[in-house]
Amino acid sequence: MPAADLTATLQQQIRDAYAAITPLNIVGGSSKAFYGRQPSGSVLDVSGHSGILSYEPTELVITARAGTPLAEIEAALADKGQMLPFEPPHWGDTATLGGTIACNLSGPRRPYAGSARDFVLGCHVLNGKGELLHFGGEVMKNVAGYDAARLMVGALGTLGVLLDISLKVLPVPQQELTLVQPCSLTEALSRMNLLAGRPLPLSATAWVDGHLYLRFSGAASAVTAVGTREPGEVLAGGEVFWQHLRELELPFFDCTQALWRIALPQAAVQPDLPGEWLIEWGGAQRWLYSDAAVADVRAQVASLGGHATLMRGGDRAGAVFQPLPAGLWQLHQRLKQAFDPAGIFNLGRMYEGL
Repeated sequence: MPAADLTATLQQQIRDAYAAITPLNIVGGSSKAFYGRQPSGSVLDVSGHSGILSYEPTELVITARAGTPLAEIEAALADKGQMLPFEPPHWGDTATLGGTIACNLSGPRRPYAGSARDFVLGCHVLNGKGELLHFGGEVMKNVAGYDAARLMVGALGTLGVLLDISLKVLPVPQQELTLVQPCSLTEALSRMNLLAGRPLPLSATAWVDGHLYLRFSGAASAVTAVGTREPGEVLAGGEVFWQHLRELELPFFDCTQALWRIALPQAAVQPDLPGEWLIEWGGAQRWLYSDAAVADVRAQVASLGGHATLMRGGDRAGAVFQPLPAGLWQLHQRLKQAFDPAGIFNLGRMYEGL
């Protein structure tokens, strides 16, 4: 079906749902279906809204429909020696651009290059009345005023249906090098923060099973110089390690306990929680497998200035994301009312009643 016809069909489905106050469950590739709570409502299939609309390598900008497979976009960029700077995880072969942006997913490069939200220039969205909205632009100089496009990033489809998205892209680094060195978790956190403060082309860090992994990316001369100065063993095929980490495919992730994704200030001390840990993003993202009580996990993490997300396992009907303070909860409710006044989009996906 032509994109214009599909857009019109989606608009009519939304208008009918708005009139009847019928909840809609927005579905694309379903590779992120496990993320968050289970929404209620009739399926609104957006997977057919696919295709790259424009790509200007010299302008470092690509625009694609939300249902476009992430692999298709990455292949088009790679053909021109470019990439999505936030290195998004796929979490499945059916991953789409819309799902990636709706979840605000970023990979190992996130603390050194920026998040998915940082590279969104603009988007077209259908709101809860079926109205077509356009936020931002398709080039950097057009992005001005209140950046409503970035409200859609990480909203999990609770504010609107993404139709197409414009993103800034970057050239692929000339060279990459991964060094590995054995150390304790405490030593790893200290070294990650020390290296982040030095003028090095650091592009990823991770502590896994008693070893610190450091990736350096950039000009060949700069990366080669790092290899001669920094301690550690060169990891052959390092890109495979980072891909497996990004896609949650390392042996660490083969566990039946509840999996927590914990966000903390990079220099925060390690929470005193039982379980198995994996640290990345210079200490800003810490994965934990644990049978610890939900309240204990969230209380300790909050006391350190962070928040905890229950990624897999555990009570999926409860609070998967960190509960919001009263003021922030009211702000979320007002945004939901503004974009989706009947409350039909992905009801309950983020929080109960939202």
